[in-house]
Amino acid sequence: MNYRNAKRLENGWIDCEIEHEDYGWIPFTCNPNDTGAEFDAAKLHAEMNADPDTEAYVPPTLEEVTASAAADVRAHRDNLLVKHVDAVVSNPLRWNEMTSAQQGEIIAYRRTLLDIPDRPSFPFEIIWPEPPSFTQ
Repeated sequence: MNYRNAKRLENGWIDCEIEHEDYGWIPFTCNPNDTGAEFDAAKLHAEMNADPDTEAYVPPTLEEVTASAAADVRAHRDNLLVKHVDAVVSNPLRWNEMTSAQQGEIIAYRRTLLDIPDRPSFPFEIIWPEPPSFTQ
């Protein structure tokens, strides 16, 4: 099996690309215990593990972990905005039928979501606000 760009992972598996006869070079994560592959994954893993060109596992830096966590939190926040805020405020009929108190709840919920990245515990400790009950 031809492979390239082999890189060890924290759990001992190896990320690489393998040359597939129909699809060309495709990404593959080689788990030596995988029995579902159409080839001997343990043999390929052993070959890549013995190859000095296989990159060593390098743990992510704190900055990388923080950036990834921040992206995940922002994505979740954006989904909540779409689901509970945009669906209401972008519909003039629905918005105009709401009481001013309900509109105020939506505005406060939106502001709380938008302020999440400004909290000192961001992105590792997030307390998600409850959406207004009438938006669920």
